[in-house]
Amino acid sequence: MQSTRRSKTFAAGLTCAALMIFSADPMLAAPSASWTACLQPDRADDSAACAPRAAASNKLRYEQTAARRSKRAPKAAQQPQATPQAKAKGPPPRAEFTQAQQAAAVIPGIPDARFWADSEEPYRRVLGQLNGPWLALSAGGEDSAFGAGLLTGLSETGRRPNYSVVTGVSSGALLAPFAFLGSDRDPDLKRDFTAISAADVFEDRRTVDSLLDTWPLREFIAKRITPQLLVDIAAEHRRGRRLIVVTTDLDSGRPLAWNMGAIAAAGGDAALKLFREILVATSAIPGLFPPVPIEVEANGRRFSELHADGGLAATIYIAPDSTLLATSSPRLPASQVTLILNSKLMTEFAMTDRNLVGVLGRSLSIGVKRASRSAAILIAAAARRSGTDFNVAYVDQGFDFPSRGLFDPEYMKKLFEAGRQQGRSDEPFRHAMPEATPPQAAAPQRQPTAD
Repeated sequence: MQSTRRSKTFAAGLTCAALMIFSADPMLAAPSASWTACLQPDRADDSAACAPRAAASNKLRYEQTAARRSKRAPKAAQQPQATPQAKAKGPPPRAEFTQAQQAAAVIPGIPDARFWADSEEPYRRVLGQLNGPWLALSAGGEDSAFGAGLLTGLSETGRRPNYSVVTGVSSGALLAPFAFLGSDRDPDLKRDFTAISAADVFEDRRTVDSLLDTWPLREFIAKRITPQLLVDIAAEHRRGRRLIVVTTDLDSGRPLAWNMGAIAAAGGDAALKLFREILVATSAIPGLFPPVPIEVEANGRRFSELHADGGLAATIYIAPDSTLLATSSPRLPASQVTLILNSKLMTEFAMTDRNLVGVLGRSLSIGVKRASRSAAILIAAAARRSGTDFNVAYVDQGFDFPSRGLFDPEYMKKLFEAGRQQGRSDEPFRHAMPEATPPQAAAPQRQPTAD
């Protein structure tokens, strides 16, 4: 019993921590005692200590997932209680392949489906001639409601351009197809990022390579990525625009950029399946969510790669890192670069609880925010050297609406509206990155001592 409780505690802690990676909400970044008291392995559950909002949220999530699971398959015949449950079988072993074979690998039937996101030559071949405004959507989890609201507000004022390139990473990739298709798809943005709940993302059940099962996310994506959506994306691709989504290839440890318009233009069931799988993969937090196998072919031999969260390699994507460095001679192709960071720019002060959830969640949140800010600083500098207009938007440090749990619809509605109002404002974007340490986050000054 004790080991079971510890296993559940570990899974719950990692779940909360990993999903907080992409959250700007300080209530999630530093869990309260009332939340973490429910996760102590050495004590009985204390209903008085567990926050009612968390209990209600979890109860609703489990009811929703249980109901949806019952619809996915017929009920199994009732077995005697004494019969041991058969152990779940793992996936078949992958065929072995070498680094050289992977370097030559392509998607069968769609040779232009992807390129290494950290390599300049294929980047220039696919995107190097595309002038005009570019849009990059960052990772952010539930905070991607901000980006959805911002784009909606820009549409309402008639100031949203027809971006020639749209890129998305992790949850930003779930925004990207609808952002790519323009203002007509704003209702989809609002629906998807104000009504989604934890039950639409994962079930608290282990798989062979993850602590949680993401079949609900697969269903969520399948309902929204329809054959007609791919027809519309393919039409824009043929007009010369590009939609790019980044995943992390776990075998090579490198980011892969997927040319989603080329995949859509290929047409057919295989292209639709691949498009959806890429969106699942770019959101797959390693260890928490299962990685996604994607079949490729090299010199007539087929094998499967494993892909995971694009945020591991890049939380936002405009160009390979080598192109962004001060020593780089190539210029950015874009005439304008717009970054939407789906988080606050700075980590706020908060006392960190000394438990798994508090320490791990806080550490990961700090790391990802700093990575996003550093990437944005590099992109801003590269834009300045290239003579490219630079825009950046991010969640205001003053936004303080509390979240009642992971993917809380009320929190997301408030954040969507905050983004929408910013999009409608006279100055929806900054044109340079702010100072690294704003006054409210500055280190305390030494107090003068008396003589």
